[in-house]
Amino acid sequence: MMEKQPGGSLQKISLPKQELKSFFISHLNKIYAAKAHLVSNLPQIANEAHFRDLRHAIIETIEDVEKQMARMEMIFALLDSNINPGNFGGLAGLVDDAFKDIKLHEKKHELRDMSILFYLHNIESMEMASFQILQIAAVKLKNNQIKQLIRENYDEAKADRTLMLLIAAKYITSV
Repeated sequence: MMEKQPGGSLQKISLPKQELKSFFISHLNKIYAAKAHLVSNLPQIANEAHFRDLRHAIIETIEDVEKQMARMEMIFALLDSNINPGNFGGLAGLVDDAFKDIKLHEKKHELRDMSILFYLHNIESMEMASFQILQIAAVKLKNNQIKQLIRENYDEAKADRTLMLLIAAKYITSV
């Protein structure tokens, strides 16, 4: 990585491999814990959805999250590390906020579904951003299998986010 110096020149940032590995594992743990929280709450969110396409998309997202978690478990094994969930308040907070909005709009199907779409889109966006940073870090770990597994998780999160956008557009135009 390059850091811009006060005079405008770039300086290479060097991080020992063990520190990078520790960073990678710590943040992978956070994402894993957030996904576990998400997958445990998505079935209830799916039950709250009124729009059939949204319910189906949430069920598909549950399946994708479970596949992503399985890939992350493979990464932990490749790194000879155990899953040790850390602080994941950001994503958990979004899930919890979604439940508050669902309750707030329980009598208005349209607003409730739009709230679900809003939060799921934001969650997928945060996951994508997290996986992008881990992809960059994975390059320095020099393990092609880890890079590939992270890339697959990123691609799935991106596809789920796109699906939520398409459903939101379809839903808004059909209401």
